[in-house]
Amino acid sequence: MIRPATEGDVPGLLAMIGQLAEFEDLSDQVVCTEDDLRHALFGPGAVVHDTVAVADDGTLAGHALWFRTFSTFLGRTGIWLEDLYVHPAHRRQGYAGALMSALRAETSGRVEWEVLEWNDEAIGFYQRLGARPMTGWTKYRWTSGPQP
Repeated sequence: MIRPATEGDVPGLLAMIGQLAEFEDLSDQVVCTEDDLRHALFGPGAVVHDTVAVADDGTLAGHALWFRTFSTFLGRTGIWLEDLYVHPAHRRQGYAGALMSALRAETSGRVEWEVLEWNDEAIGFYQRLGARPMTGWTKYRWTSGPQP
């Protein structure tokens, strides 16, 4: 079953965020707490969404954390997929495809995301969906704190 996340899902969502960070060798960058995630998803002015895949036994099989974007060229909203994660025990059972289909159904605009260059399994999955990498664009990041 695919459904919007609820506040009761927050501990499981944070655990999956940690597992994804571990897989990506980025665990040292995770500082998000349950309170941070709860506020971002369900607090006043929340702009982040999470769609979850629930296994037959009621456990969270995976999730897609996302937010709305806007394309001035298209004149419509789209979706930025921040995280897509399916527990290893639930992979190859259709959950990732179902989550992506649910996001596609949320907008007639773009669904966009990033994938690590070394993650061949994810790249293959996305390409089987019909997604293609963007060429000619360079990613920038501006963080808070001291600047050079």
